[in-house]
Amino acid sequence: MDTSGLTETVQDYLKEIYKLQASGRPPTTTAIAERMGVKSPSATAMVKKLAALGLVDHKRYRRGVVLTEAGEKIAIEVIRHHRLLELYLTERLGLGIDAVHAEADRLEHALSEELEARIDESLGYPTHDPHGDPIPGPDLRLQPPELRTLADLAPGEGATIRRIPDGRADLLRYLSELGLLPGEAAEVSESAPFGGPVTVRVGRGEHAISRELAAQISVA
Repeated sequence: MDTSGLTETVQDYLKEIYKLQASGRPPTTTAIAERMGVKSPSATAMVKKLAALGLVDHKRYRRGVVLTEAGEKIAIEVIRHHRLLELYLTERLGLGIDAVHAEADRLEHALSEELEARIDESLGYPTHDPHGDPIPGPDLRLQPPELRTLADLAPGEGATIRRIPDGRADLLRYLSELGLLPGEAAEVSESAPFGGPVTVRVGRGEHAISRELAAQISVA
């Protein structure tokens, strides 16, 4: 899908609205503003613009906005660009897993359809990015897998890490240091009560992490 006629800001809003919908969190203007790092009035004005373009359905007094079919396709196209670029930067250029998200954010809007196809082919038509997020196919279909989290595992239960959060470089460096990366086997050795930390065994190490962070690491 050609997104060249839309500003980068419009594309970014659509991407974040899609992510909110996928997470099950209602895409209210407050939630959208939080994701975009702007004030609520700015998000409200953009939502009105997106509605005028036929990219979202927004009715006053209804909780949240909904992407139209056209808006969803554009959002998934941008996500496809982003995740292909992340993998390319990691596998072909050797960038660290903590650096590729910001670089892909800068490049995702400039990627042409032809270059997108070339990158996809050169990587062997991958299905997941370095953080474990699914890469939409050329048909722009994206069906996130049903996964559990480390916080869901009982003591003594093991699983393979499939997805880690990708937004913060410092967090990704921390997870890399602990070895909590996609493809690694992990086992919960202790889960403290009353919302306490989760102790995870991975490789030869054992690490206590917050339950909040454990809930952001998906496993299968």
